[in-house]
Amino acid sequence: LGAALLGLQLCWTPRALDVSVGKAATLVTQNGSDVLLPCTFTACIGFENAEFSWWFNASRMYAGTVRNKNSRPVCKLCNPRVELPEVPLNKDSREYNLSILLLSVDFSDSGKYTCAVRNPKEKGAEHNATIALVVVVELEKVDNTLTKIIVAVVGGVIGLLVLTLLVKKLVLFILKKKRGKNSECLVNSSGNDNTENGMAGSKAEQKSAPKA
Repeated sequence: LGAALLGLQLCWTPRALDVSVGKAATLVTQNGSDVLLPCTFTACIGFENAEFSWWFNASRMYAGTVRNKNSRPVCKLCNPRVELPEVPLNKDSREYNLSILLLSVDFSDSGKYTCAVRNPKEKGAEHNATIALVVVVELEKVDNTLTKIIVAVVGGVIGLLVLTLLVKKLVLFILKKKRGKNSECLVNSSGNDNTENGMAGSKAEQKSAPKA
C-alpha cells in the first residue's frame, strides 16, 4: 500500500512525461564522422502508441511511433542520414531510448536538435529537450602535461619517503648492532678483571700464610 501511494504521489507531479538528452548541453564532433544524439523519455503511468520526432532547428527531420515499452520504434518520417541504433530493451527500466545516429555530419549540421515526445495515454501530454551540436575540423587533443607532472611529483615524493624510511631503519639496525658489541666487550672486560683480581688475591694469601 505504501509503495502504491508513493507511486501515485510521483505521478501527480507537474510533469509526468519527461524527456532528457543527457547532462551535456553541447556535443562536439569532427567533420565527416557519425554522431549519436541521445534521447530518453519516461512516462509515469506508461505509454501506448507514443509519438516522437526529432527537429533540427525549426525543421522536423525524423518522426515515428512506439507502441509500448516492449516494442521498438517505427519510423513514419524517415531520413537517409538518420539511423535508430540497436538498443537492448530493458523491461525493468522506466526509461525508453529514442536516440538517433546522425551519419557523416558536416559543418551545416551544426545547430540545435530537439527530441519531442507525445503520450496519448497521458491525455496527450507532450515534452521535449534540446541539445546543441558543433561540428569542427579536428577535435582538440587533450593536453596531459600537467597531469603527468603532478603524477611524477607525487611519485617522487612517495619514493623519497620510502627511501627515508629505509635509511632510518638501516641506521637504527647498525646502531643496535654496535650497542650489542659494546655491551659484550664490557661484559668480557669485567669478567677478565674479576679473574685477575681473584688470582692476585690467592697468590697474596699464599705468601702471607705462616710457616709451620
